[in-house]
Amino acid sequence: MAWFKRTDPNLEPDADPDSADFGDEDAPRVRTEGLWIKCPSCRTTLFKAEVEANLQVCPKCGHHFKIGARHRLELLLEPGYTLVDGNLRSTDPLNFTDTKVYKQRLAAAQKQTGLNDAIITALGNIGHHAVVMCAMEFAFIGGSMGAVVGEMIARAIDRSLASHHPLVIVAASSGARMMEGVVSLMQLAKIATGLAQLDEAHIPYICVLTDPTTGGITASFAMLGDLNIAEPGALIGFAGPRVIEQTIRQKLPDGFQRSEFLLEKGFLDAVVSRSELKPYLVRALDFLSNPAVQ
Repeated sequence: MAWFKRTDPNLEPDADPDSADFGDEDAPRVRTEGLWIKCPSCRTTLFKAEVEANLQVCPKCGHHFKIGARHRLELLLEPGYTLVDGNLRSTDPLNFTDTKVYKQRLAAAQKQTGLNDAIITALGNIGHHAVVMCAMEFAFIGGSMGAVVGEMIARAIDRSLASHHPLVIVAASSGARMMEGVVSLMQLAKIATGLAQLDEAHIPYICVLTDPTTGGITASFAMLGDLNIAEPGALIGFAGPRVIEQTIRQKLPDGFQRSEFLLEKGFLDAVVSRSELKPYLVRALDFLSNPAVQ
């Protein structure tokens, strides 16, 4: 029978043609799988295209979904930006193996994301301000920082020092990369030293903290900005809430380690929604830019 034939893989015939109206036995049924997503905050089922048009923000409750590093650059930088230092790859200095060989983890993450490591560096403009910008990719082994991430941020700092352009880093990370051990931890000191040089040269550094920003990233460059901005509802902290509760043996307050709580306690300078972030950065750079070095 004709209704068994399927020429378009995106169309599925009605499973019960006898129940269809007369003359509609061959009418295809469009699959809706993957067209809807559920907001983890308000639990509303949303049309995926509507969320994408709203910058991956829930139109009902304002929950900010995670987005990738490339998307960050597209949202914040003007068209025509240039990617740099993307050829660096980890060499697995410790030949590390846990439940999986580290080299296999790297290969899988590189295939999944199309990146060599968990960060992208670009030279471009935010509004009328020329900047050096780094965006971290959480999908690459949790956005963890190894030798390559540390080196790329250090090179971005060097580019800022050479050009006197502000540095902007969008952080999204689970912390230092355990598979690289002390090599990873030493990146924290290297980056902090470079940021101190930026401070001495009066070159602005802004850090945008997104969900999640945790571990050694929070304990280092994510909190060292001249301006530390976070997206709404972002998880920001060093140790996880469960570990803290077990250590201090006290119940943590509601919203602990979320960006609004940290703003209230003075850890952040601002919480800015994704739709307002770019104009906010332009205004911030207007205030932070030093005419003496332009």
